[in-house]
Amino acid sequence: MSISSWQEPLRQVLAKAARDHSRPRVALVGMGNALNGDDAAGVLLVRQLQGRVDRPGQVLVLDTGVAPENYTGPLRRFAPHVIVMVDAVQMGAPPGEITWVDWAGVEGFSASTHTLPPSLFADYVRQELGCPVGLLGIQAAQVEFDRPVTPAVQQA
Repeated sequence: MSISSWQEPLRQVLAKAARDHSRPRVALVGMGNALNGDDAAGVLLVRQLQGRVDRPGQVLVLDTGVAPENYTGPLRRFAPHVIVMVDAVQMGAPPGEITWVDWAGVEGFSASTHTLPPSLFADYVRQELGCPVGLLGIQAAQVEFDRPVTPAVQQA
């Protein structure tokens, strides 16, 4: 899968939200442990975007760390039309490769470093908020404690 293969499905989800809602609200949820090397991919991305996204009321950027379930309140108040989670993944791809996962079609994918598997969190918010939930997964090279993020994941 090429690095650009995630762009088209994400574009389609966002385009559908734009067709269905005059001002679609998108929640970007960065997940991961900033102390565990490449596991920081999701939180590093949202930290870079916080303060740079200039669409109040349309884009919510959350750094949820390893416990996204602790942020269901802000998500519920924001009432997103689409939730995009970003997290490091292990999918057997080259480090830094990005993939799009539509949680609506995923069963049993729960291995993670989080307190609650991301698939359970995604299923919960999809049912509670009635919106599509996807994952931008970034292939990690290593997720050991007190290790730096690898250059491939930084570039991704």
